[in-house]
Amino acid sequence: MPDQSRDLRETVRRRYAAAAVKVTEGSTACCGPEPVEIDENFGSALYPADERGTLPAEALAASLGCGNPTAVAELHEGERVLDLGSGGGIDVLLSARRVGRTGKAYGLDMTEEMLSLALANAAKAGATNVEFLKGTIEAIPLPANTIDVVISNCVINLSTDKAAVFTETFRVLKPGGRIGVSDVVADDSLTPEQRAERGDYVGCIAGALSFSEYHEGLTAAGFTDVEITPTHSVADGMHSAIVRASKPTEVSAPEATTPTDACCGVNACCTPAESSAYPAVTVTDATAASGCGCQE
Repeated sequence: MPDQSRDLRETVRRRYAAAAVKVTEGSTACCGPEPVEIDENFGSALYPADERGTLPAEALAASLGCGNPTAVAELHEGERVLDLGSGGGIDVLLSARRVGRTGKAYGLDMTEEMLSLALANAAKAGATNVEFLKGTIEAIPLPANTIDVVISNCVINLSTDKAAVFTETFRVLKPGGRIGVSDVVADDSLTPEQRAERGDYVGCIAGALSFSEYHEGLTAAGFTDVEITPTHSVADGMHSAIVRASKPTEVSAPEATTPTDACCGVNACCTPAESSAYPAVTVTDATAASGCGCQE
């Protein structure tokens, strides 16, 4: 990873770690946690009051997104959902309720402080069908073809390698799977420099793709039925947008991105030392999800 990209990722990590610490420390005060300071275009106010009323105060206070992806994705009972950049867990908890006891909601985040906060919020909410993973959205620690729906809330725009995010998202989705994402998108007329003038990278502005760049990136990764619909303005020429796309039911190109010493997502396949190549998945689930048996 180039030094500039590494520095930007660290800047983003520090910003969200500080937000998690603020919420955690505030939860011990007499009046509860104060929301992280953001403008009216971001945060828990974008969720309906009936949804906000079912969540821990700390999950609401840590909300930094620009939309409501759980509504965008139209989740169904029994589905497996992955939230990219899950933060304090607000969208994971809402997803878990929508998919029910037969479904599961994963949250992926690179920030220890946010993961700790999310785990605490899940415990307070009594959510048992959730799991939080540490990692980056450019290298998702899950096997291919295991997720029904990928959601994200104003996080993809923070990535310095969005092509990798789109490729990894496509990989983990089952054939026929879909994405339902809220993200910041720029008018095609704005140059990267003009986007940077409207806000910094961690403020979700400078790193935003244009509408055509977003569409081209998803298409290049293999997605079809790409739709990008602006919902409200967050700056001059910059919009919060709903992004939808699908993975075709039949995919001809190979998608294998498991560790090189793994067979069907399992290390040391068919030996006493076999183990899952992915920390969040059991050996049984890994082999079942990949649809293959032992290979010599």
